Amino acid sequence: MRVGLFVTCLVDLMRPSIGFAAIRLLEAGGAEVFVPPSQTCCGQPAYNSGDRADTIALARKVVEEFEDCEYLVAPSGSCSGMIRTHYGELFADDPAWQMRVTALAAKTYELTDFLVSVLQVGRVPGDFRGTITYHDSCAGLREMGVKMQPRALLAKMDGVKVTEMAECETCCGFGGTFAVKFGEISARLADNKCQHIVTSGAETVVLGDLGCMLNIEGRLRRRGDATRVVHVAELLAGVRDDFPA
Repeated sequence: MRVGLFVTCLVDLMRPSIGFAAIRLLEAGGAEVFVPPSQTCCGQPAYNSGDRADTIALARKVVEEFEDCEYLVAPSGSCSGMIRTHYGELFADDPAWQMRVTALAAKTYELTDFLVSVLQVGRVPGDFRGTITYHDSCAGLREMGVKMQPRALLAKMDGVKVTEMAECETCCGFGGTFAVKFGEISARLADNKCQHIVTSGAETVVLGDLGCMLNIEGRLRRRGDATRVVHVAELLAGVRDDFPA
């Protein structure tokens, strides 16, 4: 099985350990992983800002880079959601490209969904021990249907105890450009999320999108809170510098 890994801009630039963790998980599940070296952005920031021309150009680039793979997998519900949910509408007036983006969308998965639904992994390589709480990112939950998949994988780790926070499905306030355009609303949402994390009593908050991670971790640190913030791929794969040996 040849799987194309869409690393995402944020992972590439801000936290490459998530990309390496995704590779480890996919390979442990028996997949051959291909990472196109020319990949950049899925086009979502341009799309959300109304820049249709650049969005279409980036969408075509992604299709050309990944359409020969059996699957496209991303450690992000946001980017995978962009490809699966929004690419089709960009090419409504171009039947040839419409067919190509539709074909790619049909084989695009968020990482945990792919591990559970396609690879059907029976175990994961990570050995994390501690109490965690899980934040459901908006795009992963609502565009990709990711809810039980990460929890099913976490349940395979004997040392992990999951304690659900209140309003785990409520937005953390990031929302890409939303956090910039509506800073006060974003900060209030982030504060609410941080309080729910604290109230859960968990030592670590785990989630599947780096944008949410950066937003939540930044707000926690501003509040003087040292709660560890970890991507689910890092936890499942055991790939992170600050994990205990």
